[in-house]
Amino acid sequence: MKPPNPKPKSVSPFRLASLLRLQQDPNLALHLFQNPNPNPPSPTKPFRHSLRCYDLIITKLGRAKMFHEMESILLQLKTQTKFSPKEPLFCHIFTFYGRAGLSGNARKLFDEMPQYRCERTIKSFNTMLNVLMNCKEFDAMRDHFGSIERPDSCSFNIMIRGLCSDGRAGDALKVFDEMKKRDLVPNMVTFGSLIYGLCLDFKLKEAFKLKDYMVKVHGVCPNEYVYASLIKGVCGIGEISLAFRLKDEMERNKVTIDSAIYSTLINGLFKFGRKDEALGVLEEMKLKGCKPDTVTYNVLINGFCKGKDFETAYKLLDEMSENGFKPDVISYNVILGELCKDGKSSEANDLFEDMPRRGCAPDVLSYRIRFDGLCDALEFKEAAFSLDEMIFKGFTPRSSSICKFVNKLCQERNMDLLWSVLNSLVKINAIDIDLWKMVVDVVIKENAGCKEHEYFLEKCLRTP
Repeated sequence: MKPPNPKPKSVSPFRLASLLRLQQDPNLALHLFQNPNPNPPSPTKPFRHSLRCYDLIITKLGRAKMFHEMESILLQLKTQTKFSPKEPLFCHIFTFYGRAGLSGNARKLFDEMPQYRCERTIKSFNTMLNVLMNCKEFDAMRDHFGSIERPDSCSFNIMIRGLCSDGRAGDALKVFDEMKKRDLVPNMVTFGSLIYGLCLDFKLKEAFKLKDYMVKVHGVCPNEYVYASLIKGVCGIGEISLAFRLKDEMERNKVTIDSAIYSTLINGLFKFGRKDEALGVLEEMKLKGCKPDTVTYNVLINGFCKGKDFETAYKLLDEMSENGFKPDVISYNVILGELCKDGKSSEANDLFEDMPRRGCAPDVLSYRIRFDGLCDALEFKEAAFSLDEMIFKGFTPRSSSICKFVNKLCQERNMDLLWSVLNSLVKINAIDIDLWKMVVDVVIKENAGCKEHEYFLEKCLRTP
């Protein structure tokens, strides 16, 4: 006689935490959290989750953007009275919301933290400030900053970075002055953000003065981020020689010169008609052991395309693949755009059709470039076909492109193709009132008495 099967041991909160930590699938982890013991020894006694269990499941759900499920667990956590969740958990949740663009959810939870018996310190204030900055809610960021009783260096750094990202370097400098008044020591993050913002506003004189100040007063040496901002700024105004002097200074100070710096220099040289020097920088880059990356190749492709040297641009596409860098959709869109501008719509169409074979699917910009190119080349049938393909893929042309195309069809009195195009556009509600007026005028002049067209027009005008 076989002994009876022993009853499976019930899962303890400690064991559940271990299982949750190991479970990679958030859905399975949630099921495990909700049903730790399918056959509990005492059905009337509820399972008591530990704080660690709550921490693990909330983090997993938030990272997976399963916010509805996460909020349900949070509501359950709020009712627990034997322990209080720690502040780092809320900071993680704020960050998850911020990455998903749900700053309102983050602010609501921030306000509710006392209901969870959790005290808000400068850490949660700063995390919330960073969420608002990343969501580009700069007015809300300023209000939140004003609510911080004793902001620290991190608070000021986030505020400065946000203002600089919003193109308000002047306001960022005022915040910097306030930071100094409070005897808070600025660091590389502070200076890097300010110099980036000043260069973005082409306030290069102030940027260089701040660079000298950070070295002489605070003993902070510029890093590659600071040099990258300065080099990009001076290249933008054509001061290429100064850009190279900055590169030489980086070498003397043993600051790493990466592909981004070289790409900026190459772009500046192309922009101001110094193509041969750009190729020299590329060779120097390779000799120094710095491999060109996708950005570098895209800069080169853009430069050669603007110079109408499409043969070299195609060679660079092949060279990218040979060097282990897969051309991205930007690489192709640059060539497509310049081919169309140069009136080579047929060649652009061939490249567009070849993109999937090359392992790169066209995006909405690719389709728009091809559509505009076909319209400009007066290849109306091909443009109409491209329009249908765009709509099928879920893409829509620019409204200005639609207006231009329909206007040309009206001018050409190509009524059959016009009706076909209108049929396609009506399906996605892509015709505005001005375009309708233009079409109506043509219909009245060209198709008076045509019952088929009048019926179609009446139907379209009723379409919401």
